[in-house]
Amino acid sequence: MPRSSATGPDFAAAIGRFLVHLASERGGSPLTLKSYREDLLQLEEFLRSAGCRGPAEASSVLLRRFASGLHAAGYAASTVARKLASTRSFYAFGQREGWVRSNPAKPLRSPRRARKLPKFLTGEEIARLLAAPQPRAAGGLRDRAILELMYSSGVRVRELVSLDDADLDLRGATVRVRGKGRRERLGIVGRHARAALEAWLAARPRPGATVARGSRPLFTNKLGGRLSVRGVARLLEKHLAVAGLAGRASPHTLRHSFATHLLDAGADIRSVQELLGHKSLVTTQIYTHVTTSRLLDAFDKAHPRAR
Repeated sequence: MPRSSATGPDFAAAIGRFLVHLASERGGSPLTLKSYREDLLQLEEFLRSAGCRGPAEASSVLLRRFASGLHAAGYAASTVARKLASTRSFYAFGQREGWVRSNPAKPLRSPRRARKLPKFLTGEEIARLLAAPQPRAAGGLRDRAILELMYSSGVRVRELVSLDDADLDLRGATVRVRGKGRRERLGIVGRHARAALEAWLAARPRPGATVARGSRPLFTNKLGGRLSVRGVARLLEKHLAVAGLAGRASPHTLRHSFATHLLDAGADIRSVQELLGHKSLVTTQIYTHVTTSRLLDAFDKAHPRAR
């Protein structure tokens, strides 16, 4: 690895190796890698202005100044938290690689962020949305299958578009999902989602001869290629408008609705955690705040001695 001084690698080499590590060993998505790269280039600019020839010359005091500068620049708490997390991960990698003895970013504390309750659609709104695609042609069948599967399994849109035929088990009513960090889990394919998928697969145009069996994308665009994240967002916008719900939801809203409706119906939170693919139960618990707030609201409106 090129070195800028006797104390460690230069910025470009260290950042480059770290991004390769994120991609190859931690399964970072292109969007995640882009964010880390931008954060670390900003850190590099700050350290160079402070006289550092490479990242190994940074001290905890200097990195605290970097954190203070982010706050002073008016960045949102969530943005500051992300940039500091990028910095901590970068130096943890440096410690593993041996170009720092200890992680100088470890003492950095991210600002506390107010957790916003996730937005979700009601059961009646979900029903209107799922009925919006018209199954007269393959496009409508595909769109209905996509919306039904997203609501049935709680998959993220990026997980959805990466699904291949081999991931779907209609007989077992499951779908194999590759989540963040390449962690695999099983999603549930409910009765309505199964019917919609069967209809789509029967009407889907045949693939070219070069497509290997089982590796074909489950959801394809008009040209037969893999449907994109943006493609899913566009079709959702179209059907939200048809359902009279324009501007009310994003692809992630279906995931939020999936989790909220399960908990409302009495599902165990650890089961919901498993279905969502959350590594920590703390992440799933945000949905209990949604259901609790709805219960309190119902109490305030209905109980004769609530006020």
